[in-house]
Amino acid sequence: MMDWNGYRDELMGRIGDLAKLSPDTVNGYMTASAAGSKTNHLDAKTRQLISLAVAVTTRCDGCITVHAKEAVKEGATEAEISEALGVAVAMNAGAALVYSARALDAVKSVEL
Repeated sequence: MMDWNGYRDELMGRIGDLAKLSPDTVNGYMTASAAGSKTNHLDAKTRQLISLAVAVTTRCDGCITVHAKEAVKEGATEAEISEALGVAVAMNAGAALVYSARALDAVKSVEL
């Protein structure tokens, strides 16, 4: 298994390096990342559960480690996290289903 805490610490250091080289890039990300908390239509725990599920669907280990920590910090239980991850699984299966239909459409359009 991965050392998620060590990975997160190393990743944050690397992002710090990027911030020194390209501060506007990291600042732009931070602005976008904080935008949802400005409206407060969703609470912080819900935003973190969504973030964790999206991290799984985008296959971003860095996002997973950051948002796993934040979700737990915001009080998300293992059961709530598992349910959010179940939504991610369903979305990936749904996307595969949609793209399977597209693939079949492409196959039918092949002219030999």
